[in-house]
Amino acid sequence: MSPRRPRDDRAPSQVDVAQLAGVSTQTVSRVMSGQDNVRPDTARRVMAAVEELGYRVHAAAASLASGRTRVLGVIVVSTDRYSSAALGVGIQQAAAANGYTVSTAAVADHASAEAFLEAFDRLERQGAEGIILGVPVELESPAMRARTERTPATRSERTSLDEDAPLAVDQRAIARLAVEHLLDLGHKTVWHVSGDDYWTETQQRSEAWEQTLRDRGIVPPPLIPADWTPESGYRAGRTIAAIPEATAVFVSSDEMAFGLIRALHEAGRSVPDDVSVVSVDDIALAAYASPALTTVRQPFEAMGRAAALRVIAQIEGHDAVGDMPSTDPQLIVRSSTAPPRSAR
Repeated sequence: MSPRRPRDDRAPSQVDVAQLAGVSTQTVSRVMSGQDNVRPDTARRVMAAVEELGYRVHAAAASLASGRTRVLGVIVVSTDRYSSAALGVGIQQAAAANGYTVSTAAVADHASAEAFLEAFDRLERQGAEGIILGVPVELESPAMRARTERTPATRSERTSLDEDAPLAVDQRAIARLAVEHLLDLGHKTVWHVSGDDYWTETQQRSEAWEQTLRDRGIVPPPLIPADWTPESGYRAGRTIAAIPEATAVFVSSDEMAFGLIRALHEAGRSVPDDVSVVSVDDIALAAYASPALTTVRQPFEAMGRAAALRVIAQIEGHDAVGDMPSTDPQLIVRSSTAPPRSAR
């Protein structure tokens, strides 16, 4: 009697493969998992049956058999910021290239420490073998340390250059590049629209903005706080538009710069003829703004890939592999900056 093939209305199973190849289901399992304790001719029969039936390993069943889920967890803040999306693309790319899937847990902006811990626990319950923290949360708190001792975890970006994490972009260097560019053009001072103070990067950029001005013998003007959104940039732009002596501004994100430029335009102040603008991130739209934004580029996708490779290395017990991208921020000069009118 010839081996029975599955009905057309269901997917082929491991039992079907075993029957067609004339072996046990355990042998099929060993062949599919790459074990080498199967005779070559038997393995060839199994793979021929797999090909004929179109059999595919069921991920959940494979997880049960191997004790592995091959899932990476990612904790993110609920936001529509470009940086978060680009970071996620990099994580997904590295995960897929290494046979992992990604599960995401989002927490509210300005969430409590307890919310981060609950998100970590939720990802663990979903089977995450390692977790990437794309949020400003300390790994060294006792509660978080207890979790990272049982489940590998890493930041998507380390907060200072001397920490043990996959990739750091020097946030102070970002501010220095922006401010020095504007001062070198001849502007007497530089105003600053900051990001949300909840984020470490905001604090570091603001500190470096102030210090760079003081290093040039300039008393910093008042800082203008914002919250990363274009709306907050627009409000900051209305403030700048009402200050006739403001000729240069360092904005802490491209998205806020879009709102700021809109407000300046509505107030009749031209960019860059009246006000020069430097922002941060170099998102895809920055080159197509009107005028095109001068901005400081950050390698978000590369940061995501580096974080994923690091946590995979922790899971699998080896050193992280893959090319680590440059961590140096890069000033991209476009049309939103120019010397002040008095210097032309």
